[in-house]
Amino acid sequence: MYIPAHFEAGPDVIQDLLTRPGAANLVTMTSQGMLATFLPLIYEPSIGEHGALHGHLARTNPQWSEPSIGESLVIIQGADAYISPTWYASKEEHGRVVPTWNYSTAHVYGRLAVHDDAEWLGNHVRQLTGLNEARSERPWSVDDAPERYVSGQLRAIVGIELVISRIEAKAKLSQNRPDKDIIGVVAGLGAQGHQEIAADVARARQDRTHRDAGSA
Repeated sequence: MYIPAHFEAGPDVIQDLLTRPGAANLVTMTSQGMLATFLPLIYEPSIGEHGALHGHLARTNPQWSEPSIGESLVIIQGADAYISPTWYASKEEHGRVVPTWNYSTAHVYGRLAVHDDAEWLGNHVRQLTGLNEARSERPWSVDDAPERYVSGQLRAIVGIELVISRIEAKAKLSQNRPDKDIIGVVAGLGAQGHQEIAADVARARQDRTHRDAGSA
């Protein structure tokens, strides 16, 4: 991934991308070519040197049964949005501004392992469901469904584990713009309802301010 120094994601951003509930693209190189699946994942920090990502695939999905060649890749995407030059204070001063796109993303590399046993899968889907149901007023549990039905559903999936070897992460959040332009970006994103990435941009601005103060 191309990462200019001012867009390099710090540990807090990487942690947020790994732990936020959501789905990501799993990409593997096989003898049949590249395979990819979009699937929900959960981060397990205690496994290996850098943690692991756990997920599951449909048993009928060939990606789990085709051996991976070399490292596999998970592409995690945070909030993203179009940035209009009309939000920049600089536009009124000199007009030398263009549109761009703000985003946060992580490319997570590692060795892919397959888990095809009911106990591992049962623990995984309960943990994954609990993570995503946590903010619900009436959270659903796997155990709310009949045991026989759950057993049948578990037989239809296969677990996958990416043991992380390295992470490349980028947070392109207007850090290269003057402070007055960043303020306009936060306001513009907020006005369009993009609250999550507006908060990301505001946090990146605050982090930059703290770094600048520390090096002064």
